[in-house]
Amino acid sequence: MSEILYKILIQGGSYLTIWRGVQATVYITLMSLIFGTLLGICVCALRMSRVKILSVFANVYITLLRGSPVLMLLMLMYYGVFAGTDFEADSVAIVTFALNVAAHVAEILRAAISATDHGQVEAARTLGFSKFQAFYLVTFPQALRIAKPVYQSAIVNLLQWTSVVGYVSITDLTRVINNIASRTMQPMMTIVIGMLIYLVLAYVIHGIFAITDYLGVRKS
Repeated sequence: MSEILYKILIQGGSYLTIWRGVQATVYITLMSLIFGTLLGICVCALRMSRVKILSVFANVYITLLRGSPVLMLLMLMYYGVFAGTDFEADSVAIVTFALNVAAHVAEILRAAISATDHGQVEAARTLGFSKFQAFYLVTFPQALRIAKPVYQSAIVNLLQWTSVVGYVSITDLTRVINNIASRTMQPMMTIVIGMLIYLVLAYVIHGIFAITDYLGVRKS
């Protein structure tokens, strides 16, 4: 067993290659999350707009992006939309995942806002709060608490979705694991190690949310 682990993790600087794969995976996940969340907030605002055409546009966007396989969308963007441009593969991946994440975030926020107590908003309005103040001080904090667990799951899903970026020549964690498995002729053990690394990354995400929950309780 020690010899197999040495071949997988140490020989030929495998641990450095794995580390670079982890960095690529985390980078694409983080950048996609940031841009996707910002775009998702905008899409949510359009979805809840009273202007019919804006609401319909956002609804179509959400339906199409949530229903499209991520791999097919990535290949469409890489081999179609951005083919022949100066966009690098990782930039195309970030754009693709950000668009997908935005659709999910928009729906998460819309559902969370719809689930808040509208009676409190009406009470705030009668006390002289502006519409923006009532939303920012009453609705928004409640919506964040409701959306937080689902948003956390969406981040873990995003981390898992990035495993397909090897199809557009990005050397992420999954592609590195595949390469090492081919070189060492130890596919089962190598893949198990790769799955454990993804599991650790997922638990890091859960840990970050657990810390924010703990700090929120301490603060209150």
